[in-house]
Amino acid sequence: MRSLNTKKGENDIKIPTHVAIIMDGNGRWARLRGKNRIYGHKKGVETVRKIVKYSSKIGVKYLTLFTFSTENWDRPKREVNSLMKMFSMLLKQELPELYKNNVKVYFIGRKDKISKELIDNIKNAEEVTRENTGLKLILAVDYGGRQEIVDACKSICQKMKTNQIKQLDNIEFSKFLYLPDVPDPDLVIRTSGEFRISNFLLWQTAYSEFYFTYVLWPDFNEKEFDKAIQDYSKRERRFGKI
Repeated sequence: MRSLNTKKGENDIKIPTHVAIIMDGNGRWARLRGKNRIYGHKKGVETVRKIVKYSSKIGVKYLTLFTFSTENWDRPKREVNSLMKMFSMLLKQELPELYKNNVKVYFIGRKDKISKELIDNIKNAEEVTRENTGLKLILAVDYGGRQEIVDACKSICQKMKTNQIKQLDNIEFSKFLYLPDVPDPDLVIRTSGEFRISNFLLWQTAYSEFYFTYVLWPDFNEKEFDKAIQDYSKRERRFGKI
């Protein structure tokens, strides 16, 4: 963690190394304005731009955004198709800016249901930003925490069959997660007033701090992000110890 203040003191703001965000409320934000859900998602993208830039500015090292869950496939087909097209288009549009700002892009989730076009754009974004050394931006697409754990178990079983794993513990298990080298989130933020984790990073958030806000994602901005970090700064993280 880093402090924004140059002088040490009790009012220092501690910047979490890894922030994970459940971006919720696009649909409700649009409905309150008499618009369709896609309009809300487009406005939500503007918030993503703000938060990515601000995270880099204040010294967050890793930012994980819950973009599309394994359960989101159950939404209306029209909305899902529009979201997939939006993801693909945005990757093309935003990639030059991400590269320019030294952001390194990662993706976590399954790829068996998403289009070849989107997969190609995902691979391209990861390749183009591979050497970048700034903010690590992790986009969770077709992601589910339970599915990640199941996938890890399958890989471990295969390794055990060939005696490549002699003993299994927490550290060894973590090596089989989607991004084993990424540190666990220090802070998880959820917008829109929902108080649940929704199958997000179930293994990794065992000792994360949680911040819930009633602000809908399109209205979440730098000021609201500061509130979350200020709240986080007041907490004492003991990880089960006294």
